[in-house]
Amino acid sequence: MDATQTQFSLWLDRFLTSYYRNRPVNATFIGVHDYDHLLPDLSPEGVDDCVSDITQLQNDLSDLPSEPLTEAQQMDRRLASAFLEIQQWEFQSTHFHRGNPSFYVGEAIFGVLSLFRREFAPFPQRLEAAIERMNAIDALLNQARENIEAAPAAWIERAVRECEGALAFLETGIHHLLRENNVDSSQAESAATSAADAFRRFKHWLETALPANDAYASGEQAFNLMLHQGHCLDMNADEVEAYAWEQLRESEAMLDAHANDFDASDWREALAKLERQYPTVDHYFPHHYGLWRACRAVSEQNNLVTWPECDIRFIPRPPWAQGAASKLYFLPYHSAPAFDPIPAVDCMLAPIDWSLPAGQRLQMLRASNNSVIKLNHVVHHAALGHHVQNWYANNKAESRIGQIAAVDVASRLAFFCAGTLAEGWATYSVKLMDEVNFLTALESYSLHNARLRACARAIVDVGIHTGKMTLQQAQDFYADRVGMSPGASRAEAVKNTMFPGAAMMYLIGSDAIVNLREEMKSKHANRFNLKNFHDAFLSYGSVPVSLIARSMRKNDNWLLD
Repeated sequence: MDATQTQFSLWLDRFLTSYYRNRPVNATFIGVHDYDHLLPDLSPEGVDDCVSDITQLQNDLSDLPSEPLTEAQQMDRRLASAFLEIQQWEFQSTHFHRGNPSFYVGEAIFGVLSLFRREFAPFPQRLEAAIERMNAIDALLNQARENIEAAPAAWIERAVRECEGALAFLETGIHHLLRENNVDSSQAESAATSAADAFRRFKHWLETALPANDAYASGEQAFNLMLHQGHCLDMNADEVEAYAWEQLRESEAMLDAHANDFDASDWREALAKLERQYPTVDHYFPHHYGLWRACRAVSEQNNLVTWPECDIRFIPRPPWAQGAASKLYFLPYHSAPAFDPIPAVDCMLAPIDWSLPAGQRLQMLRASNNSVIKLNHVVHHAALGHHVQNWYANNKAESRIGQIAAVDVASRLAFFCAGTLAEGWATYSVKLMDEVNFLTALESYSLHNARLRACARAIVDVGIHTGKMTLQQAQDFYADRVGMSPGASRAEAVKNTMFPGAAMMYLIGSDAIVNLREEMKSKHANRFNLKNFHDAFLSYGSVPVSLIARSMRKNDNWLLD
């Protein structure tokens, strides 16, 4: 039987249709535009319909006949089944629609912003969908008031800030957007006013009426569900925590041992020197391009990967997004949609504001110093890391879930199962560029601090969700052991509370890739080719590293030139 005509392939069609229908904002980000005019329906009836859909899909999957499946289909079957099981937990937990107001704010405002971040269709068509979504925001926020009886204080605080970001767009940004596109639309103006009123009422409810609690922990059972079903790992929470502590101590030892190499009394003093190396205001955007081109050239010279033709544009954050971005989960680099043929991905960087006093401009430049630009903006996100990985997923993966799983949506990845691959590869890519001497000595040294942060994330992830660590203890841990600022440690810890099992994927994913590479080098000796290994690894798409490793251990076709 043709693999495309298996009973499972037909079931997977229904699974994906259900996914897009029930998560219309995700669908827009992914490049499926049948639902661009809709927001999620989280009314009691809508939730019941979605849960019934999940249950029916689970029952139908278990009833499928035994039939030959390709390896990619076998992966999709496991990942789809795991996704449905995790969704059953999410709908019962208070981490999402039953207890997290930030979840609603994100879906509401990014439902609109997702239509303008990419030029996937003519502006009038996207604006028409945005008007329908803006008119639906009041209903969605009313559903939040009906569904949420209490919420953790930090989630309320985050939702309030995100409401302010939404208001910045609806009250100012939308007018910039209309002017930029030479559109005069009373319907858009009216819809934006209505949506802004809805956000103001919701913000007032958050500040005055919603009871606060400290229910941040998902519980050890839920955390292990994420590890076993989401990441397809054999490790449990205790094992992740023990490994992270071991690696954290090694990173601390390396930082302490080599601070003197940089004429510093400790690693904090050494790394502070990176802030003194930054581009001029005039050279800020060209510097990004220059490092991107250099990253690609060094990668190709060292035969690290077959570099795809996937263009990037470093541009100032547009005026329509400027006021909102700082208060929202508005990523500068946002992964390309799987199914939209756009010419280039825009990396929207905060512009250096010439109207600011010189001291504040300098502060912005120091925060976006050469090291941050090279290691984070370029290598990790816009070059060898997420950008290349997503191109391979979208264009090479046979797994249909692997094609779309790592697309950035309103507040997380489209599928949890993408985490160890997406963040693991992006973290690994920086290490890889260090191996080919793309980093300065001080930048190379700073990777020990980056690894320290990855270890701390894993420890906090386990600690919070198994009840061993409070939010305040997590914040203090980041500040004391990693050297993060109070604001950064607070933001990181709050995000960790919202998504159990997500913070540990940087460490576990990147180390799994390194371990697989070294295993394959040892096993295949002189036949091993690093570029072939990376090309084959990325061609699986955004699926758990553990599944890719299992496959590559069995199949050696990738060794061939």
